[in-house]
Amino acid sequence: MGRPCLTIDLTKLEHNARAIVGVCARHGISVTGVTKGTCGHPEVANAMLRGGVSSIGESRLENVRRLREAGVAAPMLMLRVPALSRVEEVVEAVDASLDSELAVLAALSQAARRRGRVHPAIVMVDLGDLREGVWPDDLVPFVRQVLALPGIRIAGLGANLSCFGGVIPTAENMQRLVNCALEIEKTFGIELVWISGGNTSALPLVAAGRMPARVNHLRIGEAILLGRETVHRTPWPGTHQDAFLLHTEVIELKRKPSFPIGERAEDAFGEAPRFEDRGARDRALLDVGREDVTPEGLVPLDPRVEVLGASSDYLIVDVTQARGDVRVGDELVFAPSYAALLAAMDSAYVEKRLVGAPAAP
Repeated sequence: MGRPCLTIDLTKLEHNARAIVGVCARHGISVTGVTKGTCGHPEVANAMLRGGVSSIGESRLENVRRLREAGVAAPMLMLRVPALSRVEEVVEAVDASLDSELAVLAALSQAARRRGRVHPAIVMVDLGDLREGVWPDDLVPFVRQVLALPGIRIAGLGANLSCFGGVIPTAENMQRLVNCALEIEKTFGIELVWISGGNTSALPLVAAGRMPARVNHLRIGEAILLGRETVHRTPWPGTHQDAFLLHTEVIELKRKPSFPIGERAEDAFGEAPRFEDRGARDRALLDVGREDVTPEGLVPLDPRVEVLGASSDYLIVDVTQARGDVRVGDELVFAPSYAALLAAMDSAYVEKRLVGAPAAP
């Protein structure tokens, strides 16, 4: 195999995108396909676009440049609220941004005017997840100041839930977002094009028919990439959960005690690992570690393999139940969680290999 490898099945990604877009379209909702979990991989973006997403969402300007340089010509939405120091790049690189700071919007205004442009902004509202966004009580005076900025057009309102505080999208908090939009439109006599109701965690609400009708946009990553909703991490109907697979090699196989011997302290990462004494077990070292992946997010495709933990360079697994079927040099394959996928995509030591093929037009 040579080195650890992450396979990326483009056919399955396109299928997943089409399934998610279809669910949302039935409720009048367009989808921005979020590629940040793959570090802006151009072929992932293209698979999403073939599956029907209307635009691509990214949180890193470096990823946006990677996509543009690869010829991805779709509209780009900046998901992470811009840094004040990077407003020139934002105006130059993306077609719209999520915003929550007046000082940044003022700088975006100046950068846009220097280029003879008007930059569309989706103002983020914090509905209680306590990440980015203007608090609802402060929204009207905030918008009043933004409307005075030449070079900025308020294209809509948005919200993000589940990512920090774990707050689940509900009909009630989504209606609060709609009510904020209605208040802004009535107060200032403007029409908001986009009411962006969040991310993959909002899909169950959409599928149940309980998303308020005015919400017309979602930013979807994990449901397309891994075929899972993010409230309970259950598979989404009609999608593949194995579009990404991590392939590793067994580089040591020994039978050893299951409990460390000797006086113990912290491990290399400052943690105090816990062990259960299960007697002698067959243990394999694999050629990935915490430098490459989040071990807690790896699910072995072979149910006889158990992940025990990892150091910086090794993933340690118990293969006792597969005795005789696992040898040095063999390949063990894992399905990654979103965190594990992000780490593997970001690792220079993990090969990214495209499999499958774009569907015929």
